Parts: sequence; structure tokens; C-alpha cells
Amino acid sequence: MPELIEVRFKGNRRAFFTWENEASLAMGAPVVVAVERGEDFGHVSAVGDIAARKCGVGCDGCPAGEPTEPTGRVLRAASTEDAHLGDQLRKAEADVRRKVMERVKAHELGMKVSDAEWQWDRKKLTVYFTAEKRVDFRALVRDLASLFRTRIELRQIGARDESKRLDGVGRCGRQYCCSSWLPELRPVSLSLAKDQRLSLNPSQISGGCGRLLCCLRYEHEFYVASRKRFPKLGRVLRTSQGSEMVDALDIFRDRVMLKAEDGSVRTVTLPELKSEVASPDGPPVAAKPEPKPPEPRAQESDAKVTTQEAVEAVTPRKRRRRRRGKRGRQRGRQRDTDDRPEGGDEKSGK
Repeated sequence: MPELIEVRFKGNRRAFFTWENEASLAMGAPVVVAVERGEDFGHVSAVGDIAARKCGVGCDGCPAGEPTEPTGRVLRAASTEDAHLGDQLRKAEADVRRKVMERVKAHELGMKVSDAEWQWDRKKLTVYFTAEKRVDFRALVRDLASLFRTRIELRQIGARDESKRLDGVGRCGRQYCCSSWLPELRPVSLSLAKDQRLSLNPSQISGGCGRLLCCLRYEHEFYVASRKRFPKLGRVLRTSQGSEMVDALDIFRDRVMLKAEDGSVRTVTLPELKSEVASPDGPPVAAKPEPKPPEPRAQESDAKVTTQEAVEAVTPRKRRRRRRGKRGRQRGRQRDTDDRPEGGDEKSGK
């Protein structure tokens, strides 16, 4: 039965192939594989069940996705001469990249050449570039094809893909996650940084690619699960010291900072806080507000009402007539004159 093999190439590019030989391949062994148009050179990065699990990684980074179909087969284990030829191609790619940049500048195209990669049999040259807008590079392809006498492929990539391909060291002092172990580059939003109570300064939450750090995405579930064990910020708890408000949380050391009513601040561990405010197995309980004292009821001696007060309470109040000024009286007289019937005085009947 053919064995599934994961092979990595330059720039952390990987693909899956089948190995039909009975002899197993070791991790990191150089191999020659069959690709769409020719042969390529790479190193084994996963074999058998491990490669099958990597091949089944879905679009969301979970093993529930559909497996990726192998793109070809492993032809043979690479010899010393094959490995030497691959090393020579890698050294020559720096000069190729400089020549491509000169041609791009001559054609006045708004694109940045990131990397160039030869196929092992030199039948194809792939040029990776980044650009803010769509670029018409048809004339450039014809120019490069006449220069290198091979098939040219220009591939546009994003800022994250460029960092993954070129590799580097992040602000944490370790290799980029996208280049070392992260299976897929998923979008990262600013709301993840807000949920983790991080500074929103772009220089502090951005990676080498200039985009938000990838760790904000895959560490978000840890922050959400950890904060569920703690009381919410601003919550008032009834402790042995009285009513105290939760002022800050340290989810890595399981510590809570409490602020009392007099302004004093103290730090306790999460188990100590639970033992102070609730039962050993229960979560922290907020302090209940003290019930208000009942209002005093009126006594019978104070409830005596005179007859005059009762009549005034029942009798509706008389509406006060608003005194009209001189202009108001003139308007009233004019209204009365307009309402009289035509033909003379009403009293005289004339």
C-alpha cells in the first residue's frame, strides 16, 4: 500500500506525495519528487499517520476537514549529486532575484519582488511578489522568459505569506509561528486584543509582517477559558476584610487584586479568595446589598382627619381664571362683534 509523505521545499512550502517503495523514508531525508511539469527536490517532514493527520487539516485548523489529495509521487531518495545540485540552485536564486528586480524597475511596475525559486530540473522559475494593486505583468513575463530561457510563473502573495516564506524571529525571541508550526494563516481582528486586555498600540501587537500577531488568534481561547475562573473586574465581593472590589486579575499566577472602600489594595490568590467569599466548592459570590429598613407606619392617633380637610380633599379645585391684559380684552370684544348676526342689534331686533 502506498505510504503518504509530506515534503517541504524552500520557503516553508509543503506538498503531499505517495511513496510506493517498501523501504521507509527517514525524517529530513532528501528526496526527488514528480511534479506537474518535471521533477523537484525537497526534504521529508512527515511520514505515515502523522502525514495523514496533517493532510486532513481543514480550513479552520481542525482534523474534521477533507484530506488533501497527493499532488504526485516520490521518485527516489536523493543522492549526493542531487543534493549538491539543489544547493547550487539555492545559491543562484539571490542573483536571479536581483535581475528580476532590475526588470521590474525597467518596466515601472508597482510590485515588490520577495523571492525567486528554481525548480530542481530548471524547467520552471517561480517569482513571488507583493503589490497593493493589481499589476499587469504580461510584458515582464515575456522579458524574463527570454532572459532565463525557461517557463516563468509570477505569483502574488500577501504580507503574512511573505513573512512565512522568508522566515524570521518574532518579538518573543522565537521563530515565526507561521514559519515553524502554524498550519494555516487565519484572519486576526483587533477585538481579540481587546478581549485579552492588551495595549492597542500597533507597534506592540504587530508582527514582522506589519499585521496583527498570529498568537492573538490561537491564544484567545486560553484567555477566555482562564477568565471564567475569576470574578469579573469591578465586582464587589464580601470578604473577611469587608466589601472589596475586584481591581485587577493575573490569570498566569492565579492572583486577584482587591480594593477596599478606604482605598487600600491587597493581592490574594484565587484559592484564598474562594475560601473567603464562598464555600470550598462554590464560585465567588458578590456581596448582597443590605435591605432597607421599613418605613414607619402612621399611628391611629396621627390619622385623625377633620371634616373640613375631608371636604377639601373631595371637592375639586376651582380653576383660576387668567387675567387678560388690555390687548386680550380687545381681542375678546372683537370676537363678540364678529359672532353677532347681520341686520342690526339682537336686543332691538332691528
